[in-house]
Amino acid sequence: MRHGVTLWNRAHRFQGHTDIGLDEEGHEQARRTGQRLRNLPLAAVYSSDLARAMETAAPIALAQGLTVTQEPELRERYYGSFEGRTHDELLRDHAALFERWRAREPDFALPGGGESLRDFAARIELVLRRIAMAHQGVRVAVVTHGGVLDCAYRLAAGLALAAPREHHLLNASLNSIAWDGARFTVRAWGDVAHLQADDQVVAPVG
Repeated sequence: MRHGVTLWNRAHRFQGHTDIGLDEEGHEQARRTGQRLRNLPLAAVYSSDLARAMETAAPIALAQGLTVTQEPELRERYYGSFEGRTHDELLRDHAALFERWRAREPDFALPGGGESLRDFAARIELVLRRIAMAHQGVRVAVVTHGGVLDCAYRLAAGLALAAPREHHLLNASLNSIAWDGARFTVRAWGDVAHLQADDQVVAPVG
């Protein structure tokens, strides 16, 4: 799951490792996500240690009677000097660098010590494999960030890092990935039914 919405999401402002909490709607999204998953047995709930992810994970863990396991390796990509800046600001002030980011150059290290896409994806693959191997045969929830979801999808779908993105990275969406002991596969993606209807009429997760 991606965390619920934040004010910086709405402003198209790079968050990265900057610790931004959920806004009012984001907290409601988190509550609805916990309700949606309340009858789905989970063995564990993992979360990035950043506030926006932890605040989204809390209602899920509460509904399951679990505690949230903080995992710093599930953090968003570190965007270096891009953090705190909007897309429009970067396009105006640093157009060449912004275009290189937008072109998805795998080895482009973001200015100010930011991660390259390749290094970021390697970090995410390692932590997802570690979680999967620790919980083989059971279901766990992982609450993280949009960039992490993108890496997870590409890993499970065999999609190259530089390939255009056609999959959604929606706030508080449910995205199901299976692990067979060797590789990941995508089972379902971008489910936000719990955000679009009353709690009483949303179908349970299978």
